Amino acid sequence: MNRRLVLGLVAALVAGVFFLARLPHAATQQAETTLPGARPAVDALRFPSLQAALDALPAEGGLVRLPAGTFEIHEPLRISGGDVCLEGAGTATLIRNLNTQGQPALVLAHPMNEDARRDRQHALWRIRLANFRLVGNPQSGHGVEARQVNEILIDGLTVSEHGGDGIRLDHCYEDPRVCDSLITYNRGVGLNLLGCHDIVVSANQFEENQDALHCLDGYNLTMTGNAVDDHLGRGVLIENTYGSVVTGNMIEECAGAAIVLDRDCYGITLSANVIAHNGSGIELRDAHGCAVSANTLTLMKTHALWIGPQSGRIAVGGNSFCNSYIGEGSVRRSANDLEAGGLVLDSTRDVAVTGNTFTSVRPKAVTLNGENHRIVFQGNLLVDTASDHDQLTGGIVTGNLESE
Repeated sequence: MNRRLVLGLVAALVAGVFFLARLPHAATQQAETTLPGARPAVDALRFPSLQAALDALPAEGGLVRLPAGTFEIHEPLRISGGDVCLEGAGTATLIRNLNTQGQPALVLAHPMNEDARRDRQHALWRIRLANFRLVGNPQSGHGVEARQVNEILIDGLTVSEHGGDGIRLDHCYEDPRVCDSLITYNRGVGLNLLGCHDIVVSANQFEENQDALHCLDGYNLTMTGNAVDDHLGRGVLIENTYGSVVTGNMIEECAGAAIVLDRDCYGITLSANVIAHNGSGIELRDAHGCAVSANTLTLMKTHALWIGPQSGRIAVGGNSFCNSYIGEGSVRRSANDLEAGGLVLDSTRDVAVTGNTFTSVRPKAVTLNGENHRIVFQGNLLVDTASDHDQLTGGIVTGNLESE
């Protein structure tokens, strides 16, 4: 072979090898320099444990991707920094808490807020949990325990079978959001909101927790479009909270009350909810300046709406108090399952009851306990039911239409 040709081939081969050897480095350089400021995601698949993957995040935060699979833990996973997103592969990612000493599955807190301390100077900001399952056992603690985490976002999470609360947000003061999640079979409260404000709870499903939701010592709760079903206790408990709205929810078959307002609640609207077949409906134990409007209250075992002696200045309008009548003298449920409570005014005052329908409720559309003062009962329709409203004194009772 021609010597010049051989030398040319050797030179071309060496140049090709040199070029191929530089390709990964060049690609890495390009990846590093294409988007200034970018940080790579942490792939948990490449770490010996989930906690090791979380610990690999830089101080500035970042994304931890969880692969599909079942991951068993015996002590809490901890996120102790802000601007973190922990995201799984949907329901194919299962974290199972095998701890039997009452420990939570996932703790979100600054190290200064461990052991239930609440130091607002060391609050975390902007943590998101998304798209995975978190399952406990009767001896485990809470599913998610977040302390002083502002702007927390929980979406697409399944939280089930924990010995404590499903999700416990402890003074996550600024703008907590819980959306599109499934919260089921927890021995405590499904979603426990303690000292939070500007809260959004939307499009979640709650089933067979003890109580579905607590909002205590907070304000500005927006609870919309949730399905609350089959709880062992109550549906929604709100205490010492103001300026909130509970609307467009389905609350069914809770053993206790569907909604309770207690301990200095004021300025709260309960509207356009379907409240069906619970132990009782809405209980205003200590509530003022609240509106109960456009709800359907059907098949309550006791009272559908109870307004107690520590409540007043309440507007009750446009609600349907009913049983399962479906026309032509027929009812959907059996004769032994037709509890359909009405309104109980229990030594209260300053209540306007207008434009409601009371149909086939038992024992009465309106039951009066004690002395009630300054009650307006006007423009209501009563069908197939007895009522005490004509015994109201010191108020206005007019314009109501009753069936004979």
